[in-house]
Amino acid sequence: MLAAVDLGSNSFRLHIGSFDGEGIRIIKSAREPIRLGAGLDSNGNLTAQAMQSALACLSRFSEILKSTSLHKVRVVATNTMRIARNGAAFLPLAEKAIGHPIEIISGEEEGRLIYMGVAGFLNKASERRLVIDIGGGSTEVILGHGSDIERVESFGIGTVRTCANFFSDERINAISFEAAVLSARSHFEDGIAGFHPQYWDVGYGSSGTMRTMAEIIEKNALGDGTLSLKSLKALKERLISCGKFSKIDLAGMRPERVGVILGGLPVLLGIFEELGLRSLQPIDAGLRMGVLWDLHLRASHKDRRDESVAHFMQRFEVDALRANQAAANSLGLYAQMKPESNELDRLLGWSAQLHEVGLAVSHTGFHKHGAYLAEHADLPGFTTHEQQILSTLIMAHKGNLRKVNQTMNELDFAKAILALRLGVILMHARLDPGAQRMRLRMKNRIELEISTQSMNEHPTLSYWLAKEQAAWEEIGVDFIIKTIA
Repeated sequence: MLAAVDLGSNSFRLHIGSFDGEGIRIIKSAREPIRLGAGLDSNGNLTAQAMQSALACLSRFSEILKSTSLHKVRVVATNTMRIARNGAAFLPLAEKAIGHPIEIISGEEEGRLIYMGVAGFLNKASERRLVIDIGGGSTEVILGHGSDIERVESFGIGTVRTCANFFSDERINAISFEAAVLSARSHFEDGIAGFHPQYWDVGYGSSGTMRTMAEIIEKNALGDGTLSLKSLKALKERLISCGKFSKIDLAGMRPERVGVILGGLPVLLGIFEELGLRSLQPIDAGLRMGVLWDLHLRASHKDRRDESVAHFMQRFEVDALRANQAAANSLGLYAQMKPESNELDRLLGWSAQLHEVGLAVSHTGFHKHGAYLAEHADLPGFTTHEQQILSTLIMAHKGNLRKVNQTMNELDFAKAILALRLGVILMHARLDPGAQRMRLRMKNRIELEISTQSMNEHPTLSYWLAKEQAAWEEIGVDFIIKTIA
């Protein structure tokens, strides 16, 4: 059983589902219209009231999660948490309320997960498709072929700010509407060309905002009754004729959704006009379904992060033989030290594969360049926290340890750093720790046993191990090296 929680700018949503052999079957759902995006003050900080509402919702979601036997839970936060100036202070409170880590994902990763949800739901391997999702704080546009994602763009425009900027007095007129559409077009005009209809066959609208618009159009027989340009313009004219939020009399338009529709319609019209679209198909699949699919694929050993690392290595011309040997060495040594959990295993392996990526920038201080690239690059499948771990490990793989001394309080992390440093040294010496008489332990001190034969056959090894010994002792960790017959 898997659970996905989406902390969006408009609503917080929860899906619990399981893979039934063909697709993800949703067993339980919950939604609360928190309007977190509207809770940002003029300085870009979440207000106390917004945070209180969010925490109360997360506590309720926590009870739902606790009531179900779950294999994996993933909580993702989108645009508002990306831009909130006090988001870092709010995040620990939110994690405590829901009882799980919260991942603040990039707009590009949000788009990829949205597409995964749509592709998994449709299960049409040969279809070339466009997917558009209009959220409270951002709009994601994704191009793909079957399950393959070809292009992703996240645009910093959504329903919350559009409504607030052009309909703040709750009045609706043609001038405000046209200004809102032009504003939307200005956001899209530079980055939307790669999504022209010539590159796809079917277009889908995945957000709740577009599904609601489609429902309103159908119930009120507007335009041709579908999510088409003709119908969207008819909906716009109908809203303008109402004049005020309070006078809207459309079937299916609940009062709490008025602001979302008034914010989303100009954005969608802007996309239609920029791309020359005729229509989209609303689809009840998106971010939460994508998160569930991603959890399922990770459990099935089809982890997107493996592909991301491989592409990153190729992009920066990393020597794959050296990288993979360093990874094998590091993981073998790490296992010898018997860490308390396997949480760092994969991150250690990926860090070892990427430890020389900074050479593409400069041979001087390449570990620093590599650390920067690992933290700030767009790596599909990785969370911000995971990329920070990659960055720290890459930074720590050579040089002094003072720069990462604060991480040494966590023993498993210290063991990962030690394993990576020694794994790289052994890679340079062309030594396989699994094939040599070598034993590594770390608790209150480091103990390395290595065969006399290995030391004799690799004269520089004693030099590098002596430097390593000094680096650890500099931060107060004893490092004992013993040679054995």
